[in-house]
Amino acid sequence: MRIARFSIDGNVAFGAVEGDGTGDPAGLVLDIIKGIPYADFELSGTKVPLSKVRLLPPVLPNKVVAIGRNYAEHAAELGNEVPDVPVAFFKPTTSVIGSGDAIEYPSFSDELHHEAELAVVIGRLCREVPRERVKDVIFGYTCANDVTARDAQKREKQWARAKGFDTSCPLGPWVETDLDPGDLTIQCTVNGEQRQLGRTSDMIRSIEDLVVHITEAMTLLPGDVILTGTPAGVGPLNVGDEVAVTIEGIGTLTNKVIKRG
Repeated sequence: MRIARFSIDGNVAFGAVEGDGTGDPAGLVLDIIKGIPYADFELSGTKVPLSKVRLLPPVLPNKVVAIGRNYAEHAAELGNEVPDVPVAFFKPTTSVIGSGDAIEYPSFSDELHHEAELAVVIGRLCREVPRERVKDVIFGYTCANDVTARDAQKREKQWARAKGFDTSCPLGPWVETDLDPGDLTIQCTVNGEQRQLGRTSDMIRSIEDLVVHITEAMTLLPGDVILTGTPAGVGPLNVGDEVAVTIEGIGTLTNKVIKRG
């Protein structure tokens, strides 16, 4: 099931996306959900066309835990070695935007990069999750773009500003709850030109590895997000560019880059 979060007439709701295809909104409708999707819920039967609503970030995470250098070719293209343990960092909630929202080019950077990623959405409170229970705590999956101020990342020892500035974490367009994430195509295009093309099977550490590693240290809450790393091919974004992240079985996350006002 595809679960979207949206606004219509000033109201915010969740809805189940119905219709063929995963990226084209034409013909898709939303069956409004009673309550929140992390617990047992019912479909209301009240349906609205997707074209009549504004898609919001599919979740409002308490935290986004991102993993760096989880694809060997990406680590190599930036001159880095594969780390012995997962490299984790945070992106704040203020960095999260939805599909169709604008990425604001930060004033402190001259080298903005796209990073297409599979995002894991947590469905229940969990800590110290054993490997065999990882699937039980996952609500679903969505597309993400770990937008990075590469020059700031290079000159600052911490990545907080480089990867945590406002609008640096596009998520969407919705959460797919019924998906095997083991071998999915990840693609990124800029103005229709392909920049990144990889498969989740190329991850150095699996989703199970990452959930176990992260929950050894911290509690994850419903709606929290794990970014699983990006394949090779990262590159520049400029004001006016339209960047799209497409993941097989989920859909397409699209954002335009604008000058920060």
